[in-house]
Amino acid sequence: MSKMIGNLEVKVEAEVNPTEDADKVRVAIQKVLGNISLELIEEGDYRRLVGKAEELEALTRFYDLLRRERILDAARTVLLKGVQDNKIVFYLNKQAAYMGHISFSEPYGESPLGPIRVEIQCDDPQGLINWLTPKTSK
Repeated sequence: MSKMIGNLEVKVEAEVNPTEDADKVRVAIQKVLGNISLELIEEGDYRRLVGKAEELEALTRFYDLLRRERILDAARTVLLKGVQDNKIVFYLNKQAAYMGHISFSEPYGESPLGPIRVEIQCDDPQGLINWLTPKTSK
């Protein structure tokens, strides 16, 4: 599959609010995106976790969760809306992710603690979406 989509880079970012434990936010991200390496960046009172991976394996857990939760059609719609040139951008609810579930979110206002922002850059976004979320109806 990785040869079909070419180069791949998964970037993830989540704000860590003053009331949040950075380790719990780290766990939330890793429960949906696997063992992606994350770094805590602190700029004054503003803290955020950022991570990057360059292998398709970074999306394996996400791939499995989409199937386990039976949300392929909804996920496909969100991912297609998030295509911008050679990247896909979408947002996940932090609390749902901590529980090991996928719940897509808007960038602002929907998730009280702020969402997890995921950006996937690849040569073939449509091919990646077809792999992650194949059409389930005719």
